[in-house]
Amino acid sequence: MFLILNINPRKYQMSNSEILQKKLHQDSIVKVGGAFDAMSAKLVENAGFDAVWAGSFAISATHALPDASILTMTEFLNAASIMANACNIPIIADCDTGFGGPSNVTHMVRKYESAGISSICIEDKIFPKQNSLLEGGQNDLLSEKEFVAKILAANEAKNSKDFLIIARIEALISGLGMKEALKRADAYEKAGANAILIHSKQKNPDEIFEFTDTWKGNIPIAVIPTTYDSVKLSDLYEHKIKMVIYANQTLRAAYSAMENLLKEMAVTEKISDIKQKMSSMNEIFDLQEMYDIKNEEKKLETELKKLGYIN
Repeated sequence: MFLILNINPRKYQMSNSEILQKKLHQDSIVKVGGAFDAMSAKLVENAGFDAVWAGSFAISATHALPDASILTMTEFLNAASIMANACNIPIIADCDTGFGGPSNVTHMVRKYESAGISSICIEDKIFPKQNSLLEGGQNDLLSEKEFVAKILAANEAKNSKDFLIIARIEALISGLGMKEALKRADAYEKAGANAILIHSKQKNPDEIFEFTDTWKGNIPIAVIPTTYDSVKLSDLYEHKIKMVIYANQTLRAAYSAMENLLKEMAVTEKISDIKQKMSSMNEIFDLQEMYDIKNEEKKLETELKKLGYIN
């Protein structure tokens, strides 16, 4: 005799990692907006982007520190976690070189995944790394074997199969060339990377397109078109690119706007002369969901009245 229970479970809701995985395999480009704090991340979400890039360059800049492995994993994790708490779209965390060797990567993945981050990206440069676009910067690469070990450790550490490990290839940045980039892409895919990020500092996308047209891998390709910013989305799509990351534009726009405003504010006689360069207070209230709080307080007051606590 069997007891049949009539259970009506909640409708299954996809996690942000699953949503990101699904988007990467659709017939379109995933658009990722760079952020450096909760407010910028929320603005990325409100603008309609598919995901947020918690970039190490931008987060370092908000601490007025170089993008050179100065901040700790905990500091980067805190910044990304705050973004995850503020947003409903996936957060992709830029984790530089993984904060150490395979054991460090294991610890990192466990922490980031448990914090609600959907994906981490690690690059194959040595520690401490320097920003890839720094003029005269050092861009020496870790050996292929050592970086593969990091990818293996990352995959072993994650709980969900949908948590994405993005392997960032710096061979074109370092000057080691296309053959090395293609070789590493093959190795990283074989090791279990969920996507390849191919990076370039050229002013046009030619070497990126050479890579995408030549590589025979089966996992999605991501790019960061900071230097080749005139490239069209349609061209990226035609060359099999599945994710475009606008990594630093929000930071640069914020820097420019604040610097210009402060210079004017320092010499103006009245603030009203420059108020057109600022948002309204209500726009900030909307971002903070201040009016939602007031509505919740009214509901709570109504309930307390029903229970006789308020006359």
